[in-house]
Amino acid sequence: MALKVGDKAPGFTLPDTEKNMVSLDNYKGQPVVLLFFPFAFTSVCTTELCTIRDDIATYENLNAQVLAASVDSPFCLARFKEDQKLNFPLLSDFNKEAAQAYGALYKEFVLGLKGVAKRAAFVIDGQGTIRYAEVLDNAGDLPNFEAIKTVLAAI
Repeated sequence: MALKVGDKAPGFTLPDTEKNMVSLDNYKGQPVVLLFFPFAFTSVCTTELCTIRDDIATYENLNAQVLAASVDSPFCLARFKEDQKLNFPLLSDFNKEAAQAYGALYKEFVLGLKGVAKRAAFVIDGQGTIRYAEVLDNAGDLPNFEAIKTVLAAI
């Protein structure tokens, strides 16, 4: 079921690249930009996350915490974060629970791979309410970063 603006954001606890457990609850009182992406080291995912990296000051100035999650292992994500010099947490949704809760999981992806996160973007306000929701069926598309920043600025 697709989440929409006004819905309560599902909670999650996922390991980051430093093997810390990160929960949505860690950011109560602060807006969160939660991104799901299919796979580390792929072209569109790299473009998406590097776009955020290069504009991180805008998100910080809006008091927002960016979190990006994929079904990759924490070890793969650590290498990806290092290689791309990403300046925000990458979370491993290896068990696919968060992506499923957010309606951002392909039943079947390319090459017959099952259970891959869709590219998706959510803005969650400090009270845990979804203020922006975008789940893309085409993995070649990027989230609307300008719309995300507009919503953040209004929170």
